[in-house]
Amino acid sequence: MAHYFDEPSRTFSEFLLVPGYSSKECRVENVSLKTPIVKFKKGEEPSLSANIPLVSAVMQAVSDDKMAVALAREGGISFIYCSQPIEKQAEMIKRAKAYKAGFVKSDTNLRPDQTLADVLELKARTGHSTIAITEDGTAEGKMVGLVTSRDYRISRMSTDTKISDFMTPFEKLIYAKDGCTLSEANDILWDNKLNALPVIDENQRLTYFVFRKDYDTHKSNPNELLDAHKRYVVGAGVNTRDYEERIPALVDAGVDILCIDSSEGYSEWQLETIKWVREKYGDTVKIGAGNVVDKDGFNFLADAGADFVKIGIGGGSICITREQKGIGRGQASAVIEVAKARDEYYKETGVYVPICSDGGIVHDYHITLALAMGADFIMLGRYFARFDESPTKRVNVNGSYMKEYWGEGSARARNWQRYDMGGEKKLSFEEGVDSYVPYAGSLRSNVQASLSKVRSTMCNVGAITIPELQEKAKITLVSSTSIVEGGAHDVVLKDNNAAHYSK
Repeated sequence: MAHYFDEPSRTFSEFLLVPGYSSKECRVENVSLKTPIVKFKKGEEPSLSANIPLVSAVMQAVSDDKMAVALAREGGISFIYCSQPIEKQAEMIKRAKAYKAGFVKSDTNLRPDQTLADVLELKARTGHSTIAITEDGTAEGKMVGLVTSRDYRISRMSTDTKISDFMTPFEKLIYAKDGCTLSEANDILWDNKLNALPVIDENQRLTYFVFRKDYDTHKSNPNELLDAHKRYVVGAGVNTRDYEERIPALVDAGVDILCIDSSEGYSEWQLETIKWVREKYGDTVKIGAGNVVDKDGFNFLADAGADFVKIGIGGGSICITREQKGIGRGQASAVIEVAKARDEYYKETGVYVPICSDGGIVHDYHITLALAMGADFIMLGRYFARFDESPTKRVNVNGSYMKEYWGEGSARARNWQRYDMGGEKKLSFEEGVDSYVPYAGSLRSNVQASLSKVRSTMCNVGAITIPELQEKAKITLVSSTSIVEGGAHDVVLKDNNAAHYSK
């Protein structure tokens, strides 16, 4: 006989937080949103945590290298989409890892026998004005000079002028020796009033650049999420079909954490994928799995060795899995049950497996509710798709600016691997739609605004950390009438735009 759940399948909009006692310590500036991303044993610290509990979805319309950099600057993690050729995904990871490291690998290099025309073409293509001149024109070649915009005047020079004729030669360069600390490199930069400092090894080969602008960037982004080498933390999606080829390429590219991107995590396919990762890499490669919506699914993936477990089926704004297949569960109900299972698993095994709520976030306060119900972090698609940093086009639709947004199960994406159940290598039917979302500007301003609400609500509850929120939160079901009462009602709004905007 089929199993029937006693409680209805509920969404976040059916709940509210009840205020608790707020001490003088409960101030917004005291709130920490740091949260574990990967599993850890009792008494130990997780090897990877995020400074904010937000990650971007594994979607073509959301997460590329540009999104990865922008979100890591704020303290979160982007999972670069996997519905693309392996080499292209690996290249995105490389670009994100090299973008800001304190020590940055040079991606703008030429040979001394090339010309001013090559300099101008490379500058136009990359946007970088500092060009390393190496014997072979590679980032790791023997450095023989440097070209910046101060070394040439387009109006006074022929474009066929050899670089060797106007570059600053190596003998006149101020540089740092490989092995110096970032602090030492920055001191050299400032003492010599430089904008860029080459870092050179014992064979005169270029290893890194350190830029003055990156120092300023770091100071303005105190929450930025960096690895041990001062590079941005970057995640990536993988599937259960080509993982034996894809994962090694992504690991070589420098990825920090992987996530199996699938509509159904409670499967032998995911078990085999995780098992392969553990056999080949042990615990050095971190990989999350999902999606699941109940205790059984969580325990299955936790026992399999997943570093985190992702929750949610059918709750995304562009997902039509429930309508097409009749499977899924209200996101609030799923998070509540899986969080309870996570806590029981921790008590029984001494291993804490973080859980990620994926889908169902309509308003900013839903983020706080998801955290209070037990989620360690939140995966968002539509929320991030609205920003400048998403990879989609900004278009004008009926006089309003929009961003394109489509699901991985849509005909546009055709990501059959995500919905694969072992059949033909094609998308049998759609489980996502192609749509627009209102353009919202920069990621930074929107994320800061959203998280300011989260921090404020946490103070109302009497909590200044996420674990404290989960311990102290008092959550109540609300009636349909209460939902109406919670917004503007029985008044005529002066400004129609004053109504709250769905995230």
